[in-house]
Amino acid sequence: MNVETRTALIGIIVENEASVERLNALLHDYRNCIIGRMGVPHPHKEMSIISVAIEAEQTVISALSGKLGALEGVSTKTIYSKN
Repeated sequence: MNVETRTALIGIIVENEASVERLNALLHDYRNCIIGRMGVPHPHKEMSIISVAIEAEQTVISALSGKLGALEGVSTKTIYSKN
């Protein structure tokens, strides 16, 4: 069976520090399909900005993005490559 994967970038804004532990646990759960991750603190606004590059089936990417976005004080947006 040939599984079609997509490349995507999940942008994450974290405004509730209490959600960070669960966010990191979710990213750890999906570590096998994460290409890379970059986090940038924004101390003036008391938030963090994280980008996650991922290669997986579209359903897997959507599931991760949805789970992250469901955390309190966490917003996500996902963009997909055209190919």
